[in-house]
Amino acid sequence: MPPERIERKLAAILAADVAGYSRLMGADEEGTLARLKACRRELMDPEIAEHRGRVVKTTGDGILIEFPSVVDAVRCAMDVQRDMAERNADVTDEQRIEFRVGINLGDIMIDAEDIHGDGVNIAARLESIAEPGSICISDSSYQQVRDKLTIHFEDMGVQQLKNIARPVRVYRVPIGRSAPRERPALALPDKPSIAVLSFQNMSGDPEQEYFADGMVEDIITELSRIRWLFVIARNSTFTYKGQAVAVKQVARELGVRYVLEGSVRKGGNRVRVTAQMIDATSGAHIWAERYDRDLSDIFAVQDEITASVAGVIEPALAEAEQQRVLRKPPERLDAWEAYQRGLWHFNKYGPEENQTAQTFFRQAIALDPNFAPGHYGYALALQWEIWHFSTRPFSEVQGIPLEEARIAVSLDDKDATAHAVLAHMRMWDGEWEAAIAEARTALVLNSNSSFVISMLGCVLGFGGYREEALDRLRQAMRASPHDPLTWLWTVWTGVIQFNSRKFDAALETLHQVVRLRPGFTQAQVLIAASLADLGRLDEARDVLSRVQVRDPRYQQMPWTRPEDNALRVEGVRLAAGEMK
Repeated sequence: MPPERIERKLAAILAADVAGYSRLMGADEEGTLARLKACRRELMDPEIAEHRGRVVKTTGDGILIEFPSVVDAVRCAMDVQRDMAERNADVTDEQRIEFRVGINLGDIMIDAEDIHGDGVNIAARLESIAEPGSICISDSSYQQVRDKLTIHFEDMGVQQLKNIARPVRVYRVPIGRSAPRERPALALPDKPSIAVLSFQNMSGDPEQEYFADGMVEDIITELSRIRWLFVIARNSTFTYKGQAVAVKQVARELGVRYVLEGSVRKGGNRVRVTAQMIDATSGAHIWAERYDRDLSDIFAVQDEITASVAGVIEPALAEAEQQRVLRKPPERLDAWEAYQRGLWHFNKYGPEENQTAQTFFRQAIALDPNFAPGHYGYALALQWEIWHFSTRPFSEVQGIPLEEARIAVSLDDKDATAHAVLAHMRMWDGEWEAAIAEARTALVLNSNSSFVISMLGCVLGFGGYREEALDRLRQAMRASPHDPLTWLWTVWTGVIQFNSRKFDAALETLHQVVRLRPGFTQAQVLIAASLADLGRLDEARDVLSRVQVRDPRYQQMPWTRPEDNALRVEGVRLAAGEMK
């Protein structure tokens, strides 16, 4: 007969017992048993059920529980230990019941309702080395929860557990009597909100603690420059440092939708920083990144990572907000949400989408006339309609976007985006130096915004400062590589290269634009002009013959300097001349 097949599975196992149970029973058998039963009935059983645990068996003062997830097991243990700490606040040492908890993720054997194997044995051995009121977890468990829970894990190193063949790396979660009481939930503010938690120092090196704390402080400062974002102050978020609290709890207690957390690990002369942003209302990961850097200049590394994190958070948050508001009916949108819905349609780039975007921007203004983003969003959409989707003379309508941008700045003079949009509109009116000054003001207000950096690059380039312009546009694309406006920044790069008479470079860049936006006629026109200026007239003629739209306004664009405009017109004339 073949041996009976044993059923196995991977599971999270929690083993717990009462510290000093024999002593407690020796002092007061009936009282100890009554208190223990009350703890299980009133505290443990509800928590186990809430976290989807299954009690495998109880043995006097011990309990063995199976969970489908390590996260569930650790959260259950933390909740139980915190509640026990509160329960014991006024209890004498002679009567205090304190649990020791061990958690392991491992392969187990199923035998009817019971479970066996090393996966179970390791959990039991971890429980035996845990201090009263604390939790010990194995390395296999730690790898599953380290990036999912905001917990300060103490690395206990590699431990040789009794009757376990291989050494196990163990991590400790100290809670016990110092566990904080849960704070009341706060309502979400009327704009996007974020809390930046202190980054975990995974190195055991005190110097890295200062490095991590300094970087988090700088990130909070930089995020505070984003006017539409509500950022929790450092003094509030750092109260959670070193505590075992879940992201949802932090968000609930601080009244925020988003939480940014991370860790720092040093090895030799290198440091690894990980960071992730979570939507605490859904648990979804919005953004995550890892930075590996050489520590030759610790302050330069700190500044670089701070700028990178702060710069990428703004577009990531904006995208998350747009996805969130898309699920709400238009009539239930507030001013901020109407603005975000407008941006979503604006970025779709099309005449109908642009009209829809304008509708939402006007809705935002109607809901709150003092809401600056509504005005500068409307200014951008109007400008796009005039330039991209219309053949009306620029002079008929170009003053309206400029006026909307000025209104936005007057409503919020500290809004970097408002100044950046105003800079773009002033350039569009041919005021290049004034536009550059406005864009530099925007950069001072928020030096990490990819949109602000790109607008500075744009006005510098059309104003004749081409080398810095190209550097700024590269900086914007590096800061937000997946930005919906990347194609436009690429257009500006190609135009500036063309105006600099770098026709080969312009061709390469403008071909990227064609791949990103095949219907963008102006890119094809400039490709033809570049080919003509390079003497490749047959190719220029072929490209120009495939351009379906001929806009007479191309003869003179008010935001283009006369000499640059003349260069473009001459290039197109050369290409068109070969067609005759």
